[in-house]
Amino acid sequence: MTDLLARLEFAFRRARGVLDRTGASVQRRGLRQTVARALLELRPRRGAPALRLAIPADRPFRPCAVPCADAPLASIVIPVHNHFTHTLACLRAIDAGGDVTPFEIILVDDASSDETALRVRGIEGLRVVTLPSNQGFIAACNAGAKLARGDYLVFLNNDTAVQPGWLDALIGTFAEHPSAGLVGAKLVYPDGRLQEAGAIVFNDGSAWNAGRFEDPRAPAWNFVREVDYCSGAALAIPRELFEQLEGFDPHYAPAYYEDTDLAMRVRAFGLRVLYQPASVVVHHEGVSSGTDVALGAKAYQRVNWRKFTTRWKQTLDSHPPPGTDIRIACEHRARHRVLVIDACMPRPDHDSGSLRMLHLLTLLREEGCAVSFFADNRDDDGAYGEALRQLGVQVWCKPWLGNPGGWFKRHGKLFDLIIASRHEIAAAYLRLARRHAPQARFVFDSVDLHFLREQREAALAGSASLARKAARTRERELKMVRRADLCWVVSAFERELLQRELPGARVEVLSNLHRVRAERAGFEARRDLLFVGSYRHPPNVDAAMWMAREVFPLIRAQQPQIVLHLVGPWPSPEVLALDNLPGVRVHGHVADLDAFMDGCRVGLAPLRYGAGVKGKINLSMAHGQPVVATPAAVEGMHLRDGEDVLVVADAAAFAAAVLRLHEDRDLWETLATNGVANVERHFSFAAARAVLQGILASRGEVE
Repeated sequence: MTDLLARLEFAFRRARGVLDRTGASVQRRGLRQTVARALLELRPRRGAPALRLAIPADRPFRPCAVPCADAPLASIVIPVHNHFTHTLACLRAIDAGGDVTPFEIILVDDASSDETALRVRGIEGLRVVTLPSNQGFIAACNAGAKLARGDYLVFLNNDTAVQPGWLDALIGTFAEHPSAGLVGAKLVYPDGRLQEAGAIVFNDGSAWNAGRFEDPRAPAWNFVREVDYCSGAALAIPRELFEQLEGFDPHYAPAYYEDTDLAMRVRAFGLRVLYQPASVVVHHEGVSSGTDVALGAKAYQRVNWRKFTTRWKQTLDSHPPPGTDIRIACEHRARHRVLVIDACMPRPDHDSGSLRMLHLLTLLREEGCAVSFFADNRDDDGAYGEALRQLGVQVWCKPWLGNPGGWFKRHGKLFDLIIASRHEIAAAYLRLARRHAPQARFVFDSVDLHFLREQREAALAGSASLARKAARTRERELKMVRRADLCWVVSAFERELLQRELPGARVEVLSNLHRVRAERAGFEARRDLLFVGSYRHPPNVDAAMWMAREVFPLIRAQQPQIVLHLVGPWPSPEVLALDNLPGVRVHGHVADLDAFMDGCRVGLAPLRYGAGVKGKINLSMAHGQPVVATPAAVEGMHLRDGEDVLVVADAAAFAAAVLRLHEDRDLWETLATNGVANVERHFSFAAARAVLQGILASRGEVE
């Protein structure tokens, strides 16, 4: 009964938030657009589609060819002892993979007694090494590595069938994660079950394949993660590092524990061992050595376990004991376990709030946190969800995330910090967190103070109904500030406002996060004006209309060659109509803003109302693009008029400031230089890191 009441309460709170947002949408966008968005949101989510695996058909051998790049980036080393049928299927799968990474294939024939030696001669492009006697996996791999030309070694069992994109994902991990020293693939059984998502080594030296027999598409096994080791059946390592470590250690000859030992040495070298779920490899487990640990080469598993535990005893003392909750054991190096909840999946190329969220998740990962994320709408959002998984964030979504109450009941005890963004989202989940995660501190991330923005909109519009809505929002937002353990705001101005409203409330500033662009275009390489914003955000619609209809004509009257670029997703019909005005170009959504940030001379922030810190100003300044803004736009941003930015209020003054900045090179360069310094001082990762470290170090009591 208690669980039922909790579920009903959650449903009520979530429904109230949805109704509030729907009412606001109807008022601002009209019924038709609101219904269209609702239908998109409420479309049925199907279960996960069946896992499709590409496994080559068993066809008779014919002379053939495999790719062999003149300048390979990767050298695929395949040790082989008999089982030519599997070897042929493995080569066919590699050939059909479609990967763009240039590679070569080195097959090491470890004294096979079947048709292998004869058949491999008929495969053009294959580099073959023949050992005079059967020496085992370690010797074969090391022999193949000595002939490699690629920057990366990829060790691959011959009883595998790689899936399309496997190599690109495996090698690409090193570029995305420069601290990686070894990367392993996701191994699946031919029937589609998960075989290994990286592996765990317990403090007694015993090991376990993470996720064994689970669904390989489940959230727990589908994000880049640091692991204890990766199976030698499919792993990659920089060739130079492999040589420095002197390869697989013959101490474990002929096989078993050599891959585990290699991973330990990579970590001792100061690099990380990562699991890459986007690299999928089917592995016919046990083809080479069977599965009985009492017979043949498999018997060395027990012998080498003793060797391994003796060598690494001191390191293993920090590993979890057998029997540890597998969810904790999988990420036992994590300093903290953090859950982050937002309204939807971050789309950093759509709005500044999403960019801030992405950077916050990045910072949490850099601070050694195990991070889980889900969106209130339960949507994975395709490439945007995958971007978080590649960052190292565990993303929960449908069909694996059903009723949040049940999810919190199963997983809530894992977290020591829960961050919920936006008051309507935080209100829906606070009770669940208190009930199922009482040990966790609950942070209400306001993003910006919604009631402040709504109050200003009501005043500008002279609307009593908007004023009443702002009052309701204020009541709910202040209630969340009181109930949460900590509230984040994005500016000192908003912190001071809340501290006046709620003396004693714990409020801290965690503002926008940006990385300054290293190479920035100069004055002469730029021209024209830029306004960037999501047009789902009413202040941006109002700003675009005011700029295009009231300010820009004054600019065009003096400089008719200047163009105003309006960039941002979801432009409303009234914004799209601005494209008909002379010199105005409405571009809509642009995935990569660099061309505009580096090509336009002046950034614009003509906001007549709003709240929070304006990401559009941060983004322009981080690219060395000076900005002309209104007083509402620069609130709480530590900006000095005439030194970091030009601040003006009315249309005529705004137009004059834009023209002055567009033509005055000395002023432009001063503002560009000071703007970059402002971002580095107040809105960089370094500035936010100190705040976040204080939160993570805190052990304050929760309610």
